[in-house]
Amino acid sequence: MAAKRVGIIGYPIRHSASPAFQNAALQHRGVDATFTAWEVAPDELSKWVWSQDRSDLLGFGVTVPHKTEIIKVLDHVDEDASTVGAVNTVVVTEGHRLFGYNTDTYGFLHALQHEGGFDVRGQDVLVLGAGGVSRAVCGVLLREGVASLTLANRTVSRAESLLADLDHHGVPAQPVALDDAAIAAALRGRGPVGLIVNCTSMGMLHGPAEGASPISAALIPPDAFVYDLVYNPPVTPIMELARGVGAQTLNGLPMLVYQGAKGFQLWTGLDAPVDVMMAAARKAVEG
Repeated sequence: MAAKRVGIIGYPIRHSASPAFQNAALQHRGVDATFTAWEVAPDELSKWVWSQDRSDLLGFGVTVPHKTEIIKVLDHVDEDASTVGAVNTVVVTEGHRLFGYNTDTYGFLHALQHEGGFDVRGQDVLVLGAGGVSRAVCGVLLREGVASLTLANRTVSRAESLLADLDHHGVPAQPVALDDAAIAAALRGRGPVGLIVNCTSMGMLHGPAEGASPISAALIPPDAFVYDLVYNPPVTPIMELARGVGAQTLNGLPMLVYQGAKGFQLWTGLDAPVDVMMAAARKAVEG
């Protein structure tokens, strides 16, 4: 039987640690398959999907900027993905149909709880960015009972649209411009921010805003927890600012591994060797 293919699509994708830890997992479990990072430009998404030979394709992960647009070319999406309106894992099923899942919801919360030791319940939360991963993040936070949620994005209408698509579970949520002054004004009258989540790509290695932070240190309380979903570099610009004021931090690598472990299970039907994956991911990013 010929070797299988599996991978991840995104743009840009050079920074991805997924091939390192997914190939380590495939080798550890004895699966005859190779995991590849495929760079797919936004205007090439449909063409790329339809050009793939599905006979040897197990599936693929989906990252920025394709998590919402990919839904248009799938045959089915699961309940989690449908609820948040974003897909990060696609599985090729019998009959070569494409099924979409969202494992970001699990990866985000599991990493925050188990690696960060942080409980979101009752917290006033600031989320930065309204892209595909933000949909999963906001959906989880609202479901888990935060005290309030403020969603900041450069285009406020996109934040408004994202929040309108989600069940708020009775939690007050407001959109605001991704601007220090606008955020500060929006947060007045709310409790002190306990959790800040960066869902933008700002600060990402090889990204368009490498070396930049989406907010200044003035917006980071000393007792806040700053969770940056960017994982490369290991200490991002917003994390450096947070540490400078005494706040706790966590980067996105544990989330990446935990959501990837769920993807591995969906693609192969096997239990994911999480310890092997985590070690390989850390080696790839930190050297």
